[in-house]
Amino acid sequence: MCLARAQTARYEPIMPTRRQEKVARVVKEAISDAIANHLNDPRIEGLVSVTRVEVAADLRSAYVYLSIFGKDEASQNKTFAAIEHARRRLQSLLAGKLQCKFCPILHFHRDEKFKKTLETMRLIEQAASEWKQEDSVDQQ
Repeated sequence: MCLARAQTARYEPIMPTRRQEKVARVVKEAISDAIANHLNDPRIEGLVSVTRVEVAADLRSAYVYLSIFGKDEASQNKTFAAIEHARRRLQSLLAGKLQCKFCPILHFHRDEKFKKTLETMRLIEQAASEWKQEDSVDQQ
């Protein structure tokens, strides 16, 4: 029973401290700048945006969420793989900008929220246009 409580307590959302928020903000700015200006990998194509950063309570891990817009899914996957491959370089650039005892270890994730929002908006527009067409047919 104690083990079950410990496992569920680990996943409860906890408000980040000011220190976590500050480190997350610096990580977001540093990683965005590094991807845009310091990586010369030809696999990185399209627009790469750091949407959010979550920092662990002990400030040793940073979960970086990336939104990647490219030509197609294959180029987006290549871009993500290139950024994953450059993780150590990005971490060293981040270490120069942070004034902490430890530089957080970066963990990259794809953020699909924006794409899902765009798809939802497209479906709403499609339904609205179909509804207008039905209204115009009914009025005639």
